Amino acid sequence: MDMPMVDLGVLPCQLDGGIAHRAAIGLLVLATDQTMEHEFRHLVRQDGVALYEARLFNDNDVTPATLRAMRERIAPAAALILPGVKLDVVAFGCTSASMELGEDEVFRQIHAARPGVACTTPVTAAFAAFEALGAQRIGVLTPYSAEVNAGVRAYLTKRGATVAAFGTFNKQDDRDAARIAPVSIAEGIRTLARSTTLDAVFVSCTSLRLSEIVSEVEGEIGIPVTSSDHAMAWHCLRLAGVKDVVPGVGRLFER
Repeated sequence: MDMPMVDLGVLPCQLDGGIAHRAAIGLLVLATDQTMEHEFRHLVRQDGVALYEARLFNDNDVTPATLRAMRERIAPAAALILPGVKLDVVAFGCTSASMELGEDEVFRQIHAARPGVACTTPVTAAFAAFEALGAQRIGVLTPYSAEVNAGVRAYLTKRGATVAAFGTFNKQDDRDAARIAPVSIAEGIRTLARSTTLDAVFVSCTSLRLSEIVSEVEGEIGIPVTSSDHAMAWHCLRLAGVKDVVPGVGRLFER
């Protein structure tokens, strides 16, 4: 004989602050990006800090024209992240597009969907990192083509950095950039550091992997190293008021 179902009705429950009880960070991740979420998971691991992502369409080929085409896609993507829920920070995950469009325009697009939210981009975060590290003479490593690199150098210089050394892997397809091995990135950083006196090295592009090698490389070359993802993860935490030291992932996170 089957036992009758017992209907217990509405049970009591307690609501807590949720997994984002310290900070809710929204990430705008490019459709082609294979790396950014991996890097952020490695770097942002504090209890009570949560990451929420939306994907934004972009072309595989990285050119000034395809970067500019992202402008009108930023606000709709930002609107998709937890509608109606407060975010502490929204980060736009494309370094070269942030420079091509300009940080102010990126922030304007984000604020169209999320008024008043704190914002950052990889280049915004990089300059915050340079200031925190006391770095002026910067070595820059990119995966970009010559056309995109010209814009990167011009933007960094206009913002006040001294680009003292520059190197590129010359990959126009974002899918190829994501597959550049960390061993090659580490050697590129060493090459820049050997070329001249630098205060820091910046690895530009959210597709490039740094977090797993940053401490080792810094120990070898004796100066700080950061990247688009690395700096932006740090900046998101600081903008959200999370100032925890994170050991083992570079000097920037130990400040």
